[in-house]
Amino acid sequence: MSDDGTVDTHQGAGRRAPSGQGRLLVVDDEPAIVDTVARFLRFLGYEVRTADSGREALTLARDFMPELILLDIMLPDSDGFEVLQRIRGDGLPVAVVFLTARDTRKDLVRGLTAGGDDYITKPFGLDEVAARIGAVLRRTRVQRPSDPTLRVADLTLNTRTREVKRDGAVVDLSPTEFRLLRYLMLRQGQVVTRARLLEHVWSYDFNGDDTVVATYISYLRRKIDGQGERLIRTHRGVGYSLRGPLC
Repeated sequence: MSDDGTVDTHQGAGRRAPSGQGRLLVVDDEPAIVDTVARFLRFLGYEVRTADSGREALTLARDFMPELILLDIMLPDSDGFEVLQRIRGDGLPVAVVFLTARDTRKDLVRGLTAGGDDYITKPFGLDEVAARIGAVLRRTRVQRPSDPTLRVADLTLNTRTREVKRDGAVVDLSPTEFRLLRYLMLRQGQVVTRARLLEHVWSYDFNGDDTVVATYISYLRRKIDGQGERLIRTHRGVGYSLRGPLC
């Protein structure tokens, strides 16, 4: 992006990368920035989705499961620090690079200490953004476990393909059921409160009745525990846990 606030679309235009570079999510409430950055990254071979609010960013982070999120701090319904906190709370294996006009050292330190992987300030060049993304992905792909499968007893969930199996048989789950099961599996053996499930599985500003949690737990039980020994347990007055069969 040049000094007058526009993105320089000529930078890097002659160096198209091979397809299949990875999945990215671009989050910014400025349409011109989102459109230009997304088009450039698609040109480089990335699969790109976009969002213009914190709520939409969280929904896509949970459902699209990008490898990396380019995240603005100043969003219409929240700030990027809050979005990052909720992403980390969800246990989502995604890198986060801030792309923002907030250029103070205080903001930079806050973004990195909150769990951000890099911090780019506006104005920016597209070549710089591409280089930073590449560097972060190289680092996080090495650090990330090669096996994307979560396991509890004979239940498996592949975080990349989104395939769920119980004793080798495929279990068909809705997007919400998948998010709920993934959250419980990431915290296997832990008791998770209904309030925490509402916060991290449903939209972070969800104002509904927490009976929705019990409803979806019952859906999961029919699909998961109907195929074998009971794995999902209720802790009355507290919440739920997922663990292997008791000996």
